[in-house]
Amino acid sequence: MKLGIILQSNKTEQMWNTFRLGITSLKANHQVEIFLMSDGSELDTIPDSKDFDVSVKVDEFKELKGNIYVYGTCIKLRGKESSVCPVSTMSDLLKMVESSDKVLVFG
Repeated sequence: MKLGIILQSNKTEQMWNTFRLGITSLKANHQVEIFLMSDGSELDTIPDSKDFDVSVKVDEFKELKGNIYVYGTCIKLRGKESSVCPVSTMSDLLKMVESSDKVLVFG
């Protein structure tokens, strides 16, 4: 199965759980793409906490060959660049939605 996840939250626990689901899915031999938009585009700025090691989960997700993209308009509105993933477009999001068997939205 191909799973498309849209992450629109910058809340640490929601980000952490999103990547945990992605990791679990990849380990079950599914394909996973995560598209960051709105507040989710702030992934680079979210610090790890005692309970939620977001950066560790992002690294594990990428090591398992999960794909992450950030919506260019959202990250540019925040005056940022991404060191975690490539910048994408609304057309890229549409392609992800069209090619996914299931699409989930967090946030």
